[in-house]
Amino acid sequence: MVKNLVILGSTGSIGHQTLDVVRRFREEFKVLALAAGDNTALLQQQIDEFKPQYIFSANEDFNKKYNFLDMESMAALQEADIVSVALSGSAGLKPSFAAADAGKQIALANKETVVTAGYPFLKLCKKTGAKVLPIDSEHSAIWQCLNGEVLPQKLILPARGGPFRDTPIEDMSKVTASQALKHPSWNMGPKVTIDSATLMNKGLEVIEAHHLFNIPFTQIEVVIHPQSIVHSMVEWPDGVVKAQMSLPDMRYPIQYALTQPIRRQNPDLQFLNWGQIGCLDFNAPDYNKFPCLSLAIEAGKQGGTYPSVLCAADEEAVNLFLNGRIKFTDIAVIIKQCLDKHQKQEQTLENVLKADQWTRIKVQNITKNLK
Repeated sequence: MVKNLVILGSTGSIGHQTLDVVRRFREEFKVLALAAGDNTALLQQQIDEFKPQYIFSANEDFNKKYNFLDMESMAALQEADIVSVALSGSAGLKPSFAAADAGKQIALANKETVVTAGYPFLKLCKKTGAKVLPIDSEHSAIWQCLNGEVLPQKLILPARGGPFRDTPIEDMSKVTASQALKHPSWNMGPKVTIDSATLMNKGLEVIEAHHLFNIPFTQIEVVIHPQSIVHSMVEWPDGVVKAQMSLPDMRYPIQYALTQPIRRQNPDLQFLNWGQIGCLDFNAPDYNKFPCLSLAIEAGKQGGTYPSVLCAADEEAVNLFLNGRIKFTDIAVIIKQCLDKHQKQEQTLENVLKADQWTRIKVQNITKNLK
């Protein structure tokens, strides 16, 4: 049976790679709807190739040429089988909730949905029968390792360590945007790449893992793994550890989300060459050099609307850094100040969105005082 796909964020890194997978299995998937930002040139190419029935673009003039549908309506389309939410930041919240409310299979690459609103989002999924198919390589790896297993004792999330793993702490303030955008392993969008350089990305993944797999924060460990071969490990009470491994390519977890429980051979995806890998290294992260990691984990433990403040502050600070307005080390400074000034509210979608807006205004005020 052909599966109808809705891809939200089709011109971004994850959306683009999702369509790479679809190309290899055209007999199994039909692209029902595509949503993108303002990259209309690439979106036009995707429309010409996949001929979706519905279109959304941030460019209103572009939308007039096609059968336009807003993203929340796309996510709830009755004929949609899988909704891929590959949107960055808080833009993914409402479409994710719309897909959950419609009981869809949600191939989820939007961290903010689970990080900021994990409790109400997963409660809604349980109510409607919606199923979350994690696309993050770490959570896909845990999902695969837990298949058919009992409850684990510990989840272990590896981090590549970004481009500054070996940079002295006193040099971190001198880091430039061009340096931070050169991730040594993964091909990702600019926001996620900067988050990987600060290790914020790994902190967000800890919060995600807590929600997705119902595991206490005390039973989630982060390790530095420079080779990016092991994507996650699961440890059981008997001391046995299971790891999921592959080359660092997002098409592996994307394909698994779309085709599971069947594993398809894809000529675009290479097999590991064990003779060339050599050793696999694991080390503890440096929380002093990468304060965003500890800020994220603590915000997750505090719960409520703290994770929403964390994500919004990070999103604004990363944009400021990419635009040359603040230093690399200021990202953590801004996030901490926002968290310190916030008064926690119950984690509802309405409160999460309010906290998001509050934070963005707060970042503007904080930035005025930064030298």
